[in-house]
Amino acid sequence: MTETARMYGGSLYDLAAEEGLDERILGELEGVTALLNGDAEYLHLLSIPSIPKKERCALLDEAFRGQVHLYVLNFMKLLCEKGALRELPGCARAYRLRYNEAHGILEATAVSAVPLTAEQTARLHEKLEKVTGKHIDLKTKVEPAVLGGIRLDIEGTELDGTVRNRLAGLRSSIAAATL
Repeated sequence: MTETARMYGGSLYDLAAEEGLDERILGELEGVTALLNGDAEYLHLLSIPSIPKKERCALLDEAFRGQVHLYVLNFMKLLCEKGALRELPGCARAYRLRYNEAHGILEATAVSAVPLTAEQTARLHEKLEKVTGKHIDLKTKVEPAVLGGIRLDIEGTELDGTVRNRLAGLRSSIAAATL
């Protein structure tokens, strides 16, 4: 995430939180980001410097007026005017991080070799909330290369209880013993 994205996304969060709109703006910002990421041609069109800023902003106005809060629309138009619309995903991420911090939410990803059952996911979610004392936004991911066990990534901290990691540790121990 760039400093520009951190600054713009954080500023939008401050405004939305002050107005009590932080949750609504978060949802709309993430929705708009996903929509624009899914349409590379439209994003490219909005980024062409030879098209006057006024026309590019009018395109955003036409597409999103009445669909999103005026703060989100004006934010996108501001990024468009500054030639920084490609920073929108980073801005949305910065906004999300500020939102999570303000609401006591930790993002966690559980990586396993096979999909976790709904019951396993619920138990893991409950355990993480109990241990951290925070709300957990838990996502699951499947990577057959982990072989077994589970790897947790909680806001940049990795807890690796996978078979792959244990085997790597065992290999290191054996290699050190043979030297």
